[in-house]
Amino acid sequence: MELPFVVRDLGRMGYLDAWDVQHEVHDAVASGREPPTLLLVEHDPVITFGRKGGHEHLLTPAEELTRQGFDLVDIERGGDVTYHGPGQLVGYPILPIGRRVRDYLRRIEGSIVDLAAEYGVTAEGSPGYAGVWIGNEKLCAIGVAIKRGVSLHGFALNVSTNLAHFDTIVPCGLEGTGVTSLTALTGRPVAMEEAKARLVPHFARHMADMLPNAAADRIPA
Repeated sequence: MELPFVVRDLGRMGYLDAWDVQHEVHDAVASGREPPTLLLVEHDPVITFGRKGGHEHLLTPAEELTRQGFDLVDIERGGDVTYHGPGQLVGYPILPIGRRVRDYLRRIEGSIVDLAAEYGVTAEGSPGYAGVWIGNEKLCAIGVAIKRGVSLHGFALNVSTNLAHFDTIVPCGLEGTGVTSLTALTGRPVAMEEAKARLVPHFARHMADMLPNAAADRIPA
């Protein structure tokens, strides 16, 4: 199918380096110099804090995390504390969605739910807690920001993530919940390239009828 956006695979990249790329692309998309773009990336271990903060949800002292090689970053996305690292597929959709934030979040969730179904996993979105869940365990975290009517940040799908790294935080600040991955759910290693190839068509299908009319809703700089 023809994609309604360009896909750029950044490979593995440090969080702040990818943040710089994300903002460069966002400026270009918002100003009309580049088409809507989906950035895909795998991060080195990093813990990020959203607009709700979340420093109180660290379960390991910051100094110890730094010693172990984790970066800690405050960022402008929505949500609380989360972890990114190897084996996790992070998507940064830079899309002109206007003011339709709730619709956009549900579409991200829908694309991940459809991907999970390809692996025989029944997942669901949660309007109360943005993300994709299997029971009480989160498969994919979602946190977005909108500037000038164009989206920033996005989703973090656990493909073959080291789930023990989540023990350093209360993920998204939600007590009593857990995390899981496609590898854990299927009982077999799921390759990152396989997950990327399967996800993009689902994401495109969910976003296709949203993007053609979104440009009119852009907010001037």
